[in-house]
Amino acid sequence: MCICVNCRHVHDCVTYHLIQKQHNYRYNNKIISNYFIPKEALIHININTNNTDKNIWFDWDLIECLSFVEIPGYWITS
Repeated sequence: MCICVNCRHVHDCVTYHLIQKQHNYRYNNKIISNYFIPKEALIHININTNNTDKNIWFDWDLIECLSFVEIPGYWITS
């Protein structure tokens, strides 16, 4: 699970926006003027397959970040 969902920087973080883009998340077209660039963010990418129809998909998760500041459920707020 991506640790970003409980981070105080989730709404402004360039790494989280990259992960959302990789998940084909549709943005609300809100322009963020002050992007936050995290320190030493580590992304884990799982490669998944479905043997029956030979589909491949990727699951992107941020698992480590020196800029992480925990605020549980902060991603829910706008």
